[in-house]
Amino acid sequence: MSKQLLLVYDFPPMGGGIARWMGELARRFPPGTLVISTGQYPGSAATDPQFPNQVDRLPVAARRLRTVQGTVRWSRRAVALARSCQVEFVWCGNIKPGAYPARWIRSRVGIPYGLMLHGGDLLILRNQVRHSWAKRKTAAVLLRSASVLVTNSLWTANLCRAVLDDLGISGRADAVRTVALGADPKLFRTGLDQTEVRARYKLDGRRWLLSVARLTEHKGIDTALRVLARVAGDYPDLGYMVIGSGNDLARLNGLVSELGIADRVKFLVDVPDRDLAPLYNCAEVYLGLSRVMNERAEGFGISLVEASACGLPVLASRTGGIPDAVRDGETGLLVDGDQLEQISGSLRVLLDDRTLARRLGEAGRRAVEGHYNWDRVAADLARIGQEHGKG
Repeated sequence: MSKQLLLVYDFPPMGGGIARWMGELARRFPPGTLVISTGQYPGSAATDPQFPNQVDRLPVAARRLRTVQGTVRWSRRAVALARSCQVEFVWCGNIKPGAYPARWIRSRVGIPYGLMLHGGDLLILRNQVRHSWAKRKTAAVLLRSASVLVTNSLWTANLCRAVLDDLGISGRADAVRTVALGADPKLFRTGLDQTEVRARYKLDGRRWLLSVARLTEHKGIDTALRVLARVAGDYPDLGYMVIGSGNDLARLNGLVSELGIADRVKFLVDVPDRDLAPLYNCAEVYLGLSRVMNERAEGFGISLVEASACGLPVLASRTGGIPDAVRDGETGLLVDGDQLEQISGSLRVLLDDRTLARRLGEAGRRAVEGHYNWDRVAADLARIGQEHGKG
């Protein structure tokens, strides 16, 4: 199998969905077929040896890769790696900054590259190119030069085609491919022992709703809190557990107090990865009520399929790429994210009809085993890289 190079800004032990995706590729590409190029990050020396593929870290902090000096240094290192490792295709984990060294490689070594697109990045880019001639020109070069544009959902794919139209790039729509993301069904599964996490996070005595998300406004945690307040009177033991951190925490805590549900809500920050799967097992319903806002959206929603892997029915908004992650009526229920009454009604159905909730959760588990898993994602991307590779 030919060797491929992954240029990535977000990479473990950095947190977030993109870093999770990139780490799974490093773990699941056949050993010796992928080289990962990235920057330094606290704790990386301990995590890098777990990957069966080579992780080459520049001697600069990852955040510096976004600077002009960092990009130049990265580009030179990437060219050297591409040559020494006999790479035949280059992947960029982000448009920026990864596409810059990829374009450098293409112009100097002739190795083609592909871009992985996430949704929010395209919203940002679309706004930038509408207001800046220089950024419009740069974006056109980077997107036109890429051999393939891989999106994580049909929504992201349609957004990508719209951006291409905005840039006046004709004949590029057929370069857009969609690869739905996944979860690890061996790590995220049903039947895990919850005893330790229930005690440590003080979860006993309640039925739990759950969201795992960065605490930013577009994630819709505020909507979920308002829904909880609406139904709380009929479910005295119902609580809401939110795993994640972010700059919206203070506002959300204020809303919790305003709604009078402080005793029912737990914000769990800095939760280690080893606790995630058991915590999913503590919940009865997963809430994914993200909204599209300005330059933010849920391009897919990895936590949605992690919940499915753990047998949870998912109640999610019909926005962004979420319909690609949640099969309405099969693995969960999709709702209009701004309709509190509709969301509350659907939540009541899942809490009251345990047969339905179990059926949705079991179907979600099967969907992860059969399709929404990282082995399939890695195989899809390895194949696409071979199709477009230099060899």
